[in-house]
Amino acid sequence: MAFRPLGDRVLVKRVEEEEKTRGGIIIPDTAKEKPQEGEVIAVGPGARDETGKVQPLDVKVGDRILFGKWSGTEVKLGGEDLLIMKESDILGVLEADKAAKAA
Repeated sequence: MAFRPLGDRVLVKRVEEEEKTRGGIIIPDTAKEKPQEGEVIAVGPGARDETGKVQPLDVKVGDRILFGKWSGTEVKLGGEDLLIMKESDILGVLEADKAAKAA
């Protein structure tokens, strides 16, 4: 099923956290918190400004993002648990390539 967000909304798939700690301790599902990191699956065209002109979004499909703990609305599409949120709920974009080059 195809889904196209409207306005400044973004469709996000949560990125699952590690099952173990660095020390090798396995974390049970009941002790895990929902991850606050995800991958952008689809984006809307953007929000309209006061003049009616569409302002494109800063995020694009494939970006890894961080978002607030209570951000978005959980939906189930095609058997997958996804989130729909406004661009303003996104805290930032993770850019692994730039961090790796700096190190």
